[in-house]
Amino acid sequence: MKKFMTLMLLLAITSMSFAQKSEVKAIEKAVKNSNFADAKSAVAAAEALIGNMDDKTKAKFYFLKAQALYANGAGTDANVDEAIATLDQLKELESGMGKLRYTEEANEMKSQMFNSFITKANNAFNNKDYKTAAKRFEKIYRVSPQDTMYLFNAAYSAVEDQDYDTALDYFIQLKDLGYTGVKMNYYATNKETGEEEIFADKAGRDLSVKTLKTHVKPRDAQSESRRADIVKNIAIIYVTKGENEKALSAIQDAKEDNPNDYNLILSEGNVYLQLGNTDKAAELYKEALNMDPENPELNYNVGVLAMEAEQYDYAIEAFNKTLKYKPSYSDAALNLSAIEINRGNALNDEMNSLGTSSADNKRYEELRSQKNEHFQKAAEHLENYVEKNPNTKNLDILGQLKNIYSALGETEKFKEMRAKVEEIEAGSGGN
Repeated sequence: MKKFMTLMLLLAITSMSFAQKSEVKAIEKAVKNSNFADAKSAVAAAEALIGNMDDKTKAKFYFLKAQALYANGAGTDANVDEAIATLDQLKELESGMGKLRYTEEANEMKSQMFNSFITKANNAFNNKDYKTAAKRFEKIYRVSPQDTMYLFNAAYSAVEDQDYDTALDYFIQLKDLGYTGVKMNYYATNKETGEEEIFADKAGRDLSVKTLKTHVKPRDAQSESRRADIVKNIAIIYVTKGENEKALSAIQDAKEDNPNDYNLILSEGNVYLQLGNTDKAAELYKEALNMDPENPELNYNVGVLAMEAEQYDYAIEAFNKTLKYKPSYSDAALNLSAIEINRGNALNDEMNSLGTSSADNKRYEELRSQKNEHFQKAAEHLENYVEKNPNTKNLDILGQLKNIYSALGETEKFKEMRAKVEEIEAGSGGN
């Protein structure tokens, strides 16, 4: 009787082993024929037997399951997520076994996923399909967690999509990971164009300089930290959600680690500006500016703050400093011009309220003269910009200048500027 029971048990085990291998072979056959629907059905059948599989069979099952789910790139987002997790299970299993039968193929499969996702993510972003781009960039990060920059790209895409909850989740993950985005960039100047170009790596740059001789003046430069941007976005999203205390708390946490980072102080100023506390924002902007007084971005932001608070003299000073340190900063020139235009237009109400008496006519002419003086100053700011940037094709600058000439009645200058604008519009557009 005992021998009979042992025989029955052996037959049961043999039968189960045969069933496992039969189901795995069914997956393999379906995958080879690219019949992924049948492959996934076979995966579901084999899944019930996985607890009794030996490690060798289980490793093969994991690999085939990942292939079935990925479906050569046609799998759903949920399928791909599961495929990635399955490949990780495979690699962990074979690492413990000490026998890497499928690990190399799994790595190749992940590489295919990685490249496919990058193409799809970039195409989606370029086509302004930010929702898809965010999902794809996040997938790239899951495939290759060491490439944290793709999680940053996913967060940025989610912001563009105005999906602030998803963006916040990604930014908090980046903050918790300590991501900074700091890396070494490799530059050299193209001999033919005279333009400095960035290279993917040092080897490529050195090849162009030393071997191909197409580039000169190699230099290395470390990129700026993105931590302040991450914290700023967390804070701004909290403000958008009405969670102001969390916004300021996020910045304070970052400032404890980086007390001398003026970007964090600037971000805090931005939060207070959004909250309508312009006095506190101005205090923080000035604090940041004292730390780096020749920074054009800082000067520009201080100018914008002053402009919004209608502190025009202070704004003009800040925008002039911006252009001093960065003559190509077109927005600073446009804002200088806009301040003078606004000052001129502010006289319209009084001009329109005047009657036809000699006194009113005299006052009208005084006001008209003052308005023209402001418009003339507005033109001078833009003319100075064009003089320092003679090859500019910035249509905002040139179009505004054209409009001012028209308002001033300077016909020849108006015609000249209109022709220039039309020529640029007919060509490649402005920068």
